[in-house]
Amino acid sequence: MPLSFNFRSVTPLALAAFAVLAPVGTLSAEDHAHWSYEGHGGPTHWGELSHEFAACAKGAQQSPIDIKTAEPSSAHAPTVNWKPFVPGVVNNGHTIQANAAGDQTTTLGDETFKLVQMHFHHDSEHTFDGHHTPLEAHFVNRSADGKLLVLGVMINEGAANSEIEKVWQVMPKAEGEANAREAIDFAQLIPAGGKFYRYAGSLTTPPCSEIVEWVVYADPIEASAEQIKAFAALYPHNNRPVQALGDRTVVLGR
Repeated sequence: MPLSFNFRSVTPLALAAFAVLAPVGTLSAEDHAHWSYEGHGGPTHWGELSHEFAACAKGAQQSPIDIKTAEPSSAHAPTVNWKPFVPGVVNNGHTIQANAAGDQTTTLGDETFKLVQMHFHHDSEHTFDGHHTPLEAHFVNRSADGKLLVLGVMINEGAANSEIEKVWQVMPKAEGEANAREAIDFAQLIPAGGKFYRYAGSLTTPPCSEIVEWVVYADPIEASAEQIKAFAALYPHNNRPVQALGDRTVVLGR
């Protein structure tokens, strides 16, 4: 089927909430209303915490989703043009995030994006037929005109992952930032070939703005049980529940 994805520009609040550009300590949505993954600040209450978070409760194109079926298509596969770099690794109170450095670009069709950061969720946010993987990595990309493209990679328990280990070596145990000790090749974390799913969605954290084009890879990568445990010790539950698909179509590309 032909594809027509309408990328939407990033609002200042959404950009800050996703922390794609702001350093630790700058004003973000978190300064407007405290949110979390449990209790009164948890996902079921996000829409009540601030009028700026209204989409979390009322949005029609929210993420993550449970992927059950998809329409076969000629959807473009993203091409990552990432070279190894030494990232800043941030514990921002909600996840562990690695900020990109240098000219790291991602292309999707005739669109070019710049990799800005990547971060992790435990358990996965997207599910396949209701099943989670232990971790999910999100690679956040932004175009020059403010469009967001996020690549979602599932992570299963298996062999130790050398690139993830370079992040884990320096990840702060409390909120703060550190530099990786060596260059990390994040391109090694993107599954080679295989199937991927593409759909229009949202940020998975407040303000839940519906501004994201998602590419979720069907094939997982691996991390060791010890690596998964190390992240879970910091963030035992930092995944938003799946949201209703509504009238959206998920397309399958190869």
